[in-house]
Amino acid sequence: IKYALNHINRKLTLEPKVTINCRIVVVGASEVGISFLETMVLSPHLRFNNITLISTHGIMGPSSRMARYRKFLSTSYDYEDLALMALQTWVNVVVGKMIGIDRAAKHVLVTGDRKVSYEHLVICIGHQYQVSTPCPTGADITLMPTNNDVTVNPDQRYKWKVPSNLLIMNNEIDCQNALAWIKKNELTSKGNIIVYGNSIDTYCTVETLLTIGVSGFNIHLVQPPLKSNITCFNNLEIESAIKAALQKANVSVYPNSILAKWNDGKPISIITSASFTTDTKPFTLPCSVFFSFYPKQEDYDAFLAVNNAWLVYDGKLVIDTTFHTNDATIRAAGPFTKFSRRYYFDQWSHANFNSKQVGFQLASIMLHLFDPTLKELVEPPKELDQLVPMYTGSKSVGGCLPGGYYYLHIAKPGLNNIILEEQRALPSYGIDLITGKAMDGTYFRVKLSQYNMVDSITCLSLKPLPVSNYMCLYQQHERVLNNLHSRFNEGLILDFHR
Repeated sequence: IKYALNHINRKLTLEPKVTINCRIVVVGASEVGISFLETMVLSPHLRFNNITLISTHGIMGPSSRMARYRKFLSTSYDYEDLALMALQTWVNVVVGKMIGIDRAAKHVLVTGDRKVSYEHLVICIGHQYQVSTPCPTGADITLMPTNNDVTVNPDQRYKWKVPSNLLIMNNEIDCQNALAWIKKNELTSKGNIIVYGNSIDTYCTVETLLTIGVSGFNIHLVQPPLKSNITCFNNLEIESAIKAALQKANVSVYPNSILAKWNDGKPISIITSASFTTDTKPFTLPCSVFFSFYPKQEDYDAFLAVNNAWLVYDGKLVIDTTFHTNDATIRAAGPFTKFSRRYYFDQWSHANFNSKQVGFQLASIMLHLFDPTLKELVEPPKELDQLVPMYTGSKSVGGCLPGGYYYLHIAKPGLNNIILEEQRALPSYGIDLITGKAMDGTYFRVKLSQYNMVDSITCLSLKPLPVSNYMCLYQQHERVLNNLHSRFNEGLILDFHR
């Protein structure tokens, strides 16, 4: 060991890192942006001393103090790994929001009348729940309209004063502020709380509210209609378990409900009631606080910034296969982007792939500009440039759900446009290996592909899950896992959790 350490120290002395002074500005602390920063600062040959991150709340996640607030939202990022990185040591953080880009002067305009100069700009803005949505449809519930009588415009924005008790949560700081607001107004013992949305985050929020002492009688989970017949879980057994847990906790659930008005359409500074239309008849709920988890969208200020900078925007920021926008010094990645139409790949975007892998690939391409140990980046052949890169890393999501369940789902990238029962009917589906029951909190499903590779893992447990270990099983052959399939068929495996 002593010899090895001396050898390493000698190598480090003989081969110091090359310092890179290039001004690299990253906008957005999304999972793609964080992964990009990790890869850049961990370069074995380079030391970047001029990387700047522009984010509304800086780099979130490393503090263990914030872990309790993380339960409000589902997550797909390993925050323990992020804590070990200590990115704040290597990255300059500018707290604020991008509101403009001056391509000629090469600087980013940030809230507070600040300017951040760049040589390379990387836009990694994700999708967030927006304050301006949902926008009430304005339907007059006295006329007893149904959802069929209501026109919902997804692009319509709420342009009036935002009510003080309309809470939007996108990160730990938002969750911390929401919890402080609830305790300050003593809503744990009184008042109606409306949670509006049909994503996994709504269930995580309901569970957190129950955990901090809010009575289930005071919680109302209002779910707008789905755009398709695929739910956020896409698993009937898990959905049944969560539904039973909500009933046991006395949480009221209102499916297929569209927000019509707040306070009967009167000008408001605080929401006291909310009206909704359904497939049959409308209803009104008293409201002390309104949690909105309407579908995530692009930030409006970010859209104005890139649009006013004359970057090509076609529903999303348009990029090519090397992450370039129409400006050679500006790159972008993440759900805020889409591939150019010339690739004929409109259904797919970075939102369908593993965010960490996308960020790593973006950093790998940029490292060719600075790392002397890498070959010079050459222009790919024209025929190769027509191919969109496919990322094979798994997508994962997890969280704490009503009933005290810990949920985890790991799967391969995909469009997720087929319900599970229909997938199982396909001849190329493969096979499911399932132990335990969702109701008992012992559910563990391993899906093997037709080539006996682990395609997906779904867990619902009453005990915390070793997420990192389970993620290592993805894309492993069942024979590598000690002949998992044959041992399961022989009855030798009764519980995958053990």
